[in-house]
Amino acid sequence: MANAVRWGILGTGKIARAFATALKDVPDALLAGVASRRLDKAQAFAGEFGAAAAYASYQELADAAGIDLVYVATPHPQHADNALMALRAGKGVLVEKPFTMNLREAEQVVTLARSRRLFLMEAMWTRFLPAFDEVRRIIASGEIGTVRQVVADFGFTANFGPEHRVYNPELGGGALLDLGIYPLSVATALLGPVAEIKAQAELGATGVDVQTGFTLRHEGGGLSVCSCSFQARTPCELTVSGTRGHVRMNTMFHRAKSVTVSLEDGSTRTVNTPFLGNGYVHEAIEAQRCFQAGLLESPGMRLEETLALMGVMDEIRRQVGLAYDSDRR
Repeated sequence: MANAVRWGILGTGKIARAFATALKDVPDALLAGVASRRLDKAQAFAGEFGAAAAYASYQELADAAGIDLVYVATPHPQHADNALMALRAGKGVLVEKPFTMNLREAEQVVTLARSRRLFLMEAMWTRFLPAFDEVRRIIASGEIGTVRQVVADFGFTANFGPEHRVYNPELGGGALLDLGIYPLSVATALLGPVAEIKAQAELGATGVDVQTGFTLRHEGGGLSVCSCSFQARTPCELTVSGTRGHVRMNTMFHRAKSVTVSLEDGSTRTVNTPFLGNGYVHEAIEAQRCFQAGLLESPGMRLEETLALMGVMDEIRRQVGLAYDSDRR
């Protein structure tokens, strides 16, 4: 593929596998390399997904000549260092959420990308789903009136031991960073910057939050109510309500293949929307589009917004009493 974008993946875990699977459905995408701290794991991953090369360290992949974009799929506390490493090596970077552990780290990564004039994007895949685009189009059309409220949740029952990454504070465990970023991100995308935050959480035996709820007042005057949980299998729904009706992303919003509009006159209509592959395809297409166009960030997930979201999560954690080692450095 002469115009192929050559991807390198840092990490071989579940999210790395999901992204590698997605690349098979992305036009002009080539999995050029994968890196792990163990060569045998990298080689096994490369063999399974058809990667052109396997590397025994993240630095080797960052330094490799045949890589255009690096996807950071390592544990949360490693995101900042790994993104900085790839940027210093001159690579464009797509960083899995949460972008970093806190705002301080995020600012370091964004500052370096801007100073080197390299592409950088937070891998908030739900922001690039066609169903979400349709919600924004419906809002812009005025069909549901002036939008005043967003309600979004994301939760599942995490039946894992305390050593699992979702509960392990050393691996950046906790519902907010793992799940809460999704409803937070879509709420701010629809209602704008956050002006005020009220949060509560239930902290588990390992000290991380097992479920968190937060209410946001947005600068435009709207209100969002968001929640995340490792304790409950929630509907994972997104509903946007305006003065004349509401629009809902059907089923779990991160898997939505349709949206339904309900209006004050009792009428309803449903719009079917595409959903390519496992859903990660859409963010990969956007990253490639921006990279090939010479853009330094995506207009659909701007770096200033990523920074603002990290700041909001810092404040939520402050309110509920949740801190990580990254905060003490």
